[in-house]
Amino acid sequence: MEDYLVFQLCGPMAAWGDTAVGEVRPSLDHPGRSQVLGLLAAALGIGRHEDETHAALSAGYRVAVSTRNAGHLLRDYHTVQVPPQVALKKMPHHTRRDELLALARYNRLQGKSAGTILSSRDYRVDGDWLVLVQSTDRAPHMLDDLAEALRYPRFVLYLGRKSCPVSRPLFPQVVKAENLHLALQAAEFPSAEVRYPRAGNATLYWEDGMEIGFDAKTTALQRNDQPLSRTRWQFSRRTEYRADRPEEV
Repeated sequence: MEDYLVFQLCGPMAAWGDTAVGEVRPSLDHPGRSQVLGLLAAALGIGRHEDETHAALSAGYRVAVSTRNAGHLLRDYHTVQVPPQVALKKMPHHTRRDELLALARYNRLQGKSAGTILSSRDYRVDGDWLVLVQSTDRAPHMLDDLAEALRYPRFVLYLGRKSCPVSRPLFPQVVKAENLHLALQAAEFPSAEVRYPRAGNATLYWEDGMEIGFDAKTTALQRNDQPLSRTRWQFSRRTEYRADRPEEV
């Protein structure tokens, strides 16, 4: 029997970032390893500059995600004013207002117009996921402590971007089970008054070292979401496995 931390992630909008090239910011249809670890780090109050603490968190846990609803794709078109680094030199830029004032001053001195970047950002609308976390022998925190942190997080929790708040409590709980499938069946969540309509298949994603507990056609996927450095925003490749669930959990 293994211990699993199980919690839900639901929201009207979510952004589960994929590899970003140029001005396009895509989103996958489920949270990856880096997003789940980032959520746990926020709940624990780990700052972005604490690379060693983030590395210990990454080494200490395995992550699986069960999709109850993958949501629908929404693409948002953005125009953003971004000041160059030379404009911020020796200028205070603690807030967005400071950045825009520095950009206006730089443009005025250089006789330039406002520098605008065009970009598109993808979101998942009305998504609903279950997350399972399993400890390794290097886990820095007990699963019960992680559950408590998710109930009373130090930092605000959101679904990939700050504009994507959670819409329901996470209801974190630690269950004992022989595999992921039984862990999902053992976890209990209050039924929501409003359940989003299903979009896509019911699927399970997991990583090496986790037992799923049912026979299914498995697909191996390559994901660039293994955290290397939080401060430098660097990730490495890992293998993620996918299979359709035999029944809805």
